[in-house]
Amino acid sequence: MKKYIIDTNVLISFVTDRNLAQQNAVAPLFADAARMKCTLLCHQFVLTEFVFVMEKVYRTPKKTINEMVRDFIAMPGVVLLQETDFSATLSFWPETIPDFGDALVATAAKTTPGAVIVTFDEKFKSALKKLGQPVHPNRP
Repeated sequence: MKKYIIDTNVLISFVTDRNLAQQNAVAPLFADAARMKCTLLCHQFVLTEFVFVMEKVYRTPKKTINEMVRDFIAMPGVVLLQETDFSATLSFWPETIPDFGDALVATAAKTTPGAVIVTFDEKFKSALKKLGQPVHPNRP
């Protein structure tokens, strides 16, 4: 079964209308996960960043964010990653991957054989390609 590690921007694009092309690009992954046709892996940092952005940038009420997170982590096909190999993370950050959160996501992929990262961040994609890490071809 395919494993996809999602970046924060993927989760935000899925639950908001900020970019309909991005939303449409990832909706099939979420639908497949709900049908247990693939696994969406989500690092706990991604959820932390998601909560921060939804509250501070989108001004979403905390109760609504709470419900979103509860629904997401209860969804079939979603697995929350809570452990991190910080030695691996620090081997990426800051030289290869300048954003610490992105380095955490890259580490999750490194420690999950066969996993593909899903992100809309072009700089992150470029760094991942240099590392030989597969990136989902989500073309909005």
